[in-house]
Amino acid sequence: MKCVINALFVLLSLTAASLLGGEGDWVSLFDGRTFKGWTVSEENPDSFVIEDGALVTRGKRAHLFYTGDEAPFKNFELKVEVLVEHNSNGGIYFHTEYQESGWPEVGFECQVNVSQKDWKKTGSLYNVANLGFTPVQDNIWWTQHIKVDGDMVTVRLNDVIVLQYQEPKGAQPADRFTRKLAEGTFALQCHDPDSVVRYKNIRVKRLPD
Repeated sequence: MKCVINALFVLLSLTAASLLGGEGDWVSLFDGRTFKGWTVSEENPDSFVIEDGALVTRGKRAHLFYTGDEAPFKNFELKVEVLVEHNSNGGIYFHTEYQESGWPEVGFECQVNVSQKDWKKTGSLYNVANLGFTPVQDNIWWTQHIKVDGDMVTVRLNDVIVLQYQEPKGAQPADRFTRKLAEGTFALQCHDPDSVVRYKNIRVKRLPD
C-alpha cells in the first residue's frame, strides 16, 4: 500500500509540475565550455571568450547570437545569470536575428548596466521602457529573467519584477529606437573595450503562441 501511495504522490507531483511549467521544461542554450550553438558577429569575433563556465566580453563592440535552433522564439521565458564589473555596459537581445556588424537592428535589448554612465539601467527595454534605477550591483551575480507572452514583456531581476511593458496596439518597427514584438533569436552584447560582462547558465522555456 505504501508503494502505491508513493507512486501516486510522484504522479501527482509530475502532473502539477507540468501544469505549472516546471524547471523540467527549461532548455540550456550554453554548455559552459564551447561556443556550440552561438555565432559572433564578424566585426570583432574575438571580443567574446569563455572563462570559468561563462561567456565574457573582452574587446570592441560585438554581438553573440544564438543560432543553435532554427525555430524562432516568439513567446518564451529566458533566464541568464549575469555579472558586470564596475563601469560596464552590456545587453541581452531577444526577437533579434544575426547580423555581421553594428548594433542589432531587429528585436529588443534588455539592458545590462549598473554603474556605467548611460542612465538606462539593468532591466530596461532599451529606449522602449527605461529604468533609471536597478536593484542589482556590480561584481555580484544576478539572474535576469525575461518573459514574453503575447504583447506583454516582464523583466525580473532575482525574481523581483522590475518592469512590465505592454506593447501598444498598432506598434510598427521604424528604427533601433522603435521596436515591435515579433519572433527571432537571442544575442548577448559586448558594448565596448572597457565593459567586462559575464553571462552564464543561459536557459529558455518556450511558451504557447
